[in-house]
Amino acid sequence: SSKATVSVLNWNTKHDHTMFITTKNREEIMQYLFKEGVIVAENKKQKKHSALSVSNLEVIQLMRGFATRKLVKEQYAWRHYYYFLTDEGIKHLREVLFIPADIMPATMKKTASSVAPTGDDRRRQWRNEEGGEDRPRRQGGYGRGFKRDGEGEQAQVQAPAAPAAATAETQADEAW
Repeated sequence: SSKATVSVLNWNTKHDHTMFITTKNREEIMQYLFKEGVIVAENKKQKKHSALSVSNLEVIQLMRGFATRKLVKEQYAWRHYYYFLTDEGIKHLREVLFIPADIMPATMKKTASSVAPTGDDRRRQWRNEEGGEDRPRRQGGYGRGFKRDGEGEQAQVQAPAAPAAATAETQADEAW
C-alpha cells in the first residue's frame, strides 16, 4: 500500500484518530527536512505548504510524530511551527531515505561567513592596523555638555561666544 499512517490523539474525545499521509508526500517532507535541516509550517492547517506540494497539516502531523521520537526539536512562534533536525533525526533519515554519510543537511554545512573572522577577531585586526592600543580614543559620551579633562574629572564645556549684534540685542532685552 502507498499510504502510511500517523497517529493523532484527539484530546476532546479521548479517541485515537489516524491520519493517512501518502508515501510520496511523506518522502517529500522527509527529503526537504534532511536537505534544509529545518522545516517551517504555518498554523493554517488547510493551507498548502509554502515550499512543498503538501498541506501544512500533513507536515505538522508528521513532525509531531518525529518530535515524540526526539528526531526533531519543535519551536512555536507567531503562528508558525519550526522543526529543527536533531542528530538522531539525521541518523534516522539517512536510514529511511538511503542517504550516504558524506551528504549533510544545510544547517550542518560550514559557510564562508561561519569560517570568517568573528567580531572580536575583526576588531583586533582593525586595532592593529590603526596603531594598536596607542591610537587616540574618541572624546565625549559622558553626558550632555560635559567632557573629561586629563585627570578624569568632569568639566563644564564653555558655550561659544555669541556674535556682537546678538549680544547687544540680548543686553537691551534684559535691561527692559
